[in-house]
Amino acid sequence: MPEQLIKICGLTTSDTVDAAVDAGATHVGLVHFEKSPRHLSIADAAKLRMRVPDSVKVVLLTVNMEPQPTAEALQEVQPDVLQLHGKETPEWLALIKSKAPIEVWKAVGIKDRTALENAARFKDSAHRLLYDAAAGALPGGNGLALDWRLLVGHRHALPWGLAGGLGPSNVANAIRYTGAPLVDASSGLESEPGKKDIGKIRAFCEAALAARAEAA
Repeated sequence: MPEQLIKICGLTTSDTVDAAVDAGATHVGLVHFEKSPRHLSIADAAKLRMRVPDSVKVVLLTVNMEPQPTAEALQEVQPDVLQLHGKETPEWLALIKSKAPIEVWKAVGIKDRTALENAARFKDSAHRLLYDAAAGALPGGNGLALDWRLLVGHRHALPWGLAGGLGPSNVANAIRYTGAPLVDASSGLESEPGKKDIGKIRAFCEAALAARAEAA
């Protein structure tokens, strides 16, 4: 049975980064998008990145960034993964993938089966798809859940993960129902927008790991 991958996204403080690592997260997400309550400057993202051990991967999340700022951000933060959460094209992803020695993930909003099937257009340009709820006020981090039934029986074009509305109370069911190899939570682990709750981070990781162990 493969390892359950767990991404805690939108971390903004050293305490919450440490908590995610200690709780068993395999990935920590740093958001560089000014409209988000979880936004970090590139300098602050680079500082937090330094706290993360080599055993945990750092994901830098951006939205519709231009090429030069993207290159500068990658140089300064040195993430393991770049997650693109906007209207980036397969061609843009393919260019990043060819130039940077990192994983490239594409988050896609899924509102129906057609949207799920259309996500396959990234199969040659991304390393992983992250299925999220369709965009609300922000491209992600809205706390909205997608319809898990859409994923049942779907033949995924490449590795994938599940986001959108996940929290400690439903992540185990999400894993059991969809078989998600990676689960990603952000707003569902907060006491208020942008403020992560350490207890919720721990509970989320515990529930996800228990669901995977149960499946084994």
